[in-house]
Amino acid sequence: MANIGAGGSRSCPEHGVVSPVWRTDKASYEDLVQVLALAGEVPTYVPWPVETGWSIADLAVVGDEAKGSGTLLTWTGVTPDDGPFELSVVTEEAGVGLGARCARTEGPDPGVDACAGPPTTKVRVGGQMVPLWPITQWTNGAEEWERSVLVGEAAGRWLWLVFRPATAMLMLQDGWHLRQVGDLGIQMVELPFGGTSGSWWDH
Repeated sequence: MANIGAGGSRSCPEHGVVSPVWRTDKASYEDLVQVLALAGEVPTYVPWPVETGWSIADLAVVGDEAKGSGTLLTWTGVTPDDGPFELSVVTEEAGVGLGARCARTEGPDPGVDACAGPPTTKVRVGGQMVPLWPITQWTNGAEEWERSVLVGEAAGRWLWLVFRPATAMLMLQDGWHLRQVGDLGIQMVELPFGGTSGSWWDH
C-alpha cells in the first residue's frame, strides 16, 4: 500500500496535525488485510452478498499503528441501466474528512443539518437498520449529476455511500446489508478484486 504522507502524523498549515492516508495502488487481498490491521476498531464495510460482476477496486485507511480513524472501500461493476458504476463506502470518526473528499463536499463532516427530515433509505449494518440522507451539495456545471451521496451514522461513526454516476443510487433499496469485512471469516478470501478506480482521489 502507498502511504500518502509516509510515517506518523503530519502537520498541515490549514488543518494542523493530520493522520496519513494509506491507499492501494491496485486493490488486492493482501492490501485488504493491511487495511484491517491499520484500521483497528474502525470497521470496513462491504455490501453483502456481493453482486455478480462486482469487484473491489480501491482501498484506503486513515491512521497509524492500529489506531485508524476512517476507511474507504470502492466497488466497481456494471448495471443494466447505467453501465459501469462506482460505489465507495466510507466509515469514519468525526472530523476525519475522508468521506467529504470522496463525495467532494465541504467538510470535514456532513453537518447536523444533513440528517434532518425523513431519510431517503435504510441499510442494515450488523443487526441495526441505519437511516441514510442525501447530501445535495453539488458542484456546478457538468459534474452536477456525476454522483449521488448518502450519509448516516452507524455505531457512532459517519457512514457515507458515494455512487457514480448519480443514477446508480437507484440500485440501493431498503434492506441492503453492509457487513464488517473482519466478520466474514473464510468468506473474506473469496472477495473479488479488480477494476480501475481512484476517482475519489484524483481531484
